[in-house]
Amino acid sequence: MDNPARLPILKGMKTDLIIVGGGLNGPALAIAAARAGFRVTVIDTLPKAARKMRDFDGRSYALALASQRLLRGIGVWDRVRADAQPMLEIKVTDGRAGEGSAPWMMHFDHAEIEEGPMGYMLEDRHLRLAFLDAMDAEDGITQIDGETVVAQSVDGSGVTVTLASGKTISGQLLIGSDGRKSGTAERAGIKRTGWGYDQTAIVCAVGHEKPHGGIAHQFFMPNGPLAILPLTGNRSSIVWSETTARAAEIMARDDAGFLEALRPAFGSFLGDIHLTGARFTYPLGLTLAQSFIADHVALIGDAAHGVHPIAGQGLNAGLRDVAALIDVLTEARGRGEDIASPLALARYQQWRRFDTTTLAIATDTFNRLFSNDNPILRAARDIGMGLVNGAAPLRRGFIREAAGLTGDLPSLMRG
Repeated sequence: MDNPARLPILKGMKTDLIIVGGGLNGPALAIAAARAGFRVTVIDTLPKAARKMRDFDGRSYALALASQRLLRGIGVWDRVRADAQPMLEIKVTDGRAGEGSAPWMMHFDHAEIEEGPMGYMLEDRHLRLAFLDAMDAEDGITQIDGETVVAQSVDGSGVTVTLASGKTISGQLLIGSDGRKSGTAERAGIKRTGWGYDQTAIVCAVGHEKPHGGIAHQFFMPNGPLAILPLTGNRSSIVWSETTARAAEIMARDDAGFLEALRPAFGSFLGDIHLTGARFTYPLGLTLAQSFIADHVALIGDAAHGVHPIAGQGLNAGLRDVAALIDVLTEARGRGEDIASPLALARYQQWRRFDTTTLAIATDTFNRLFSNDNPILRAARDIGMGLVNGAAPLRRGFIREAAGLTGDLPSLMRG
């Protein structure tokens, strides 16, 4: 447990926000809320030493421009700027292992919009450490590490959580940022809708001979999409979706055998490749909370919505939750409302539910449409991509969507 000077909060002192989950969205919300004048307590099951891992494990994130603006707005961007790789172009195409890309494609270039790069690639180790350091610098944040929430209850004055150690914390609003199997949502009686895809994402990073030029590639292969995303230096992040059985077979190989399986799908456009860091997998599926709110409870990130990584929008959607919730809470406080009132929480849900449901439907549809080798569907989608690429207004619309600049943007994402 961290920061003994702040432990009295465990003896009954109240906090404004109790955030369960110290991954990425939880700390982002904590920092934004503390800077807005709220008292925040963040609870995470992992000890801080484990969360401050500095070795590269292959995990990276595609941060949309709107998400970069949020990081800048909460004072985190300067901590990671030197380690971020701008995404200047995105190329999307069909592909088959060993055949290269199809002639029809979509090509998005940041030069077509005025705001700058569409986004940035950032390694997990840099972003996670930046969040932890930024939380340490905020007096309004109390961090409780190595503890698990086992119960939560609501009364007229707010919400109280009980830790596995028996200690309790009380606050006005409980935030579930604890992933797709959110205990916060389950204890609040919030049910989920979703299904699996019988696909597994293989995640790693590779070094390559030739420079990537800041170009992100998305190849739609018959078994699932392959994303090749630029990192700093001559390195790229790989998110390779395969059938679950095929992914297990590939992961069982040694590094040389793994690269032998990857090279035909990756191609030779960046020269020879080699692994940098670890490789790991996670099952792919869709999961949506049937409500993003309950009495004195709000959900953000994967606790509210978990989508296919086909568009790389998982973290971006969570950060938009963060920005929207901060706007709702600060507006409610400015009006003299209870920040956990049903009206305030309903505004948050109304703001975010349509957007995330639309994202879930879009990623589900794209995955089903492209993760096959049906010649009729292949021809139709290739022609469709060619038409989008040839229509400048449509193309610019996709570019702005990729940059996170569409829809009703929260204030932290407006720049």
